[in-house]
Amino acid sequence: MTQRLGIIGYPIGHSISPIFQQAGLDHLGIDATYEKWEVTPDKVGEFVASLRSPGTLGINITVPHKRAVIPFLDEVDEWATTAGAVNTIVNRDGRLTGHNTDGPGFLRALLVETGYSPEGTRALILGAGGAARGILLALVRGGVESLVIANRTLERAQTLAQLAQDNGVAAEAISLSQDDALTQAAANADLIVNCTTMGMSHGPDEHGSPLSAAQIPATAIVNDVVYNPMQTPLLREAATAGATGLGGLHMLVYQGVLSFQMWTGQDAPVAVMLEAATKEMASRGT
Repeated sequence: MTQRLGIIGYPIGHSISPIFQQAGLDHLGIDATYEKWEVTPDKVGEFVASLRSPGTLGINITVPHKRAVIPFLDEVDEWATTAGAVNTIVNRDGRLTGHNTDGPGFLRALLVETGYSPEGTRALILGAGGAARGILLALVRGGVESLVIANRTLERAQTLAQLAQDNGVAAEAISLSQDDALTQAAANADLIVNCTTMGMSHGPDEHGSPLSAAQIPATAIVNDVVYNPMQTPLLREAATAGATGLGGLHMLVYQGVLSFQMWTGQDAPVAVMLEAATKEMASRGT
């Protein structure tokens, strides 16, 4: 029997997860299909209940449902509980468990693609939303030495800084509009992560970059979680500065790789999945 996998969100048309997940399944000869389902907020519980059927291995979850699915699960692992969000559900004989692979996927992408490990390093996180929270937790667990969180709304940055401090990591909150403080934080950073929507295609500031080349040290690794376009304005600034850049497509695929392995019990064909994702984005003119 063909097994069922997929991703839910609202809206969901933009998702490329079916492209690279199906490529991985087909490469390994796994009899499963990966689809995408647009689920309205009022139908989340009903949809999650349908996942208990024997023909379903599990799903991914994207905005705005990462918190909404939690009450409908039998168990949520410690990482997802701490992050306050689930992006992966696994069905085992009708029992549904929730997981969050965003943080681990972020770290794995950085390690494999750039050799970066957070232990003893200093990081600057731009933005303070859900993605920033998951990345901050991943860096804290990885042993980062210090963090600066920069956000338009200072209070939200302060909330994340407090979360880091509660976990024993020195952290400071600044506003993205504090040019001198932002420049200093970037100059001191080993890793710079953009978790804002700046530079995102069709976003409110698609041509903008949170940092200029002059603010980015050549020794830094710059990771933009935005994956559309693949070469964001920030990554262009990083290249001009001589810094190492990594786009959001890698984080997207690596978090999907971890989900794939949970569902199938097999090592995911990472190169095949990355190639499929890259080709799809290129075909969309990004």
